[in-house]
Amino acid sequence: MSEAASAATGNAAGAASRTLATDAWRSLRRRPDVIISAVIIVFFVVMAVFPTLFTSVDPRHCIIGDAKIKPQGFGNEFPLGTDSFGCDTLAQLAHGSRPSLLLALVVVGTALVIGVTLGLLAGYYLGWVDFFVSRAVEVFLVIPYLLAAMLLLSLFKNVDLGSGAFATIMLPAIVLTLFGWMGYARYVRASVLEAKNLDYVTAARALGASDLRIMFRHVLPNAIGPVTALVPTAIAGVIGAEAVLAFLGIGVRPPAISWGIMIENGSSWVLGGYPHMLLVPLTCLLATVLSLVVLGDALRDALDPRLTA
Repeated sequence: MSEAASAATGNAAGAASRTLATDAWRSLRRRPDVIISAVIIVFFVVMAVFPTLFTSVDPRHCIIGDAKIKPQGFGNEFPLGTDSFGCDTLAQLAHGSRPSLLLALVVVGTALVIGVTLGLLAGYYLGWVDFFVSRAVEVFLVIPYLLAAMLLLSLFKNVDLGSGAFATIMLPAIVLTLFGWMGYARYVRASVLEAKNLDYVTAARALGASDLRIMFRHVLPNAIGPVTALVPTAIAGVIGAEAVLAFLGIGVRPPAISWGIMIENGSSWVLGGYPHMLLVPLTCLLATVLSLVVLGDALRDALDPRLTA
């Protein structure tokens, strides 16, 4: 009998979650801005995963005699022109999308796991666990995000971790993750405090369910909604932060290629008659960031029952 009651409470929670997800999907697919943003994001994700679909040119094959060629249009040898070193801009743009997006996914994914775990433990157990997590959140929140990243990356700028895809983003990923988990922890803690006193959670506890089962089967599915809406905006923030750090020479560093490095290299030639060196990567960066912000705002509205009612 107890097993049947437990299954019923679990099914009820699952049904509510599926209903909310279904309602959110119906709301999102009716919004033209969400559809446009999703298309832009998918386009750049495909570019990052399969850059050879867009160009067969090696981004590191640079001929100084071809330097500073202006955009020739698609169908020509240099559709988006070349940079000051004679590197094909389209090839660098396609291959440079991977470090930028990979860094954002690694940072947000790792910070999400850390923040959700700490917020879940703090909200469920309270007491000394909540005390230490809350104090840690407060300490990290008072430290300026970009200032701390700039300081730490400047201290370790001469550390060489290799030339692989993950090695080139490892240092900025560690630093940005270190200062990027607090928002998830706060949102999850607040949601857990509300969810853990609901009737079906109380029933599961009375039936003898373990703390681990209650947290991950009953509490977390209802607390994860607000955090889900933060993910697109957080990815946009990391992409923007990478561009700033690369512009300062302390983020993803050559010989790796990223949009931030392209912006840093092209900024010197805007007034020299070659604005495409800056405008091409900057346009892609802004389009990606704005699309993620729009998607994040729409997802937040769709997952909030008070706004969809």
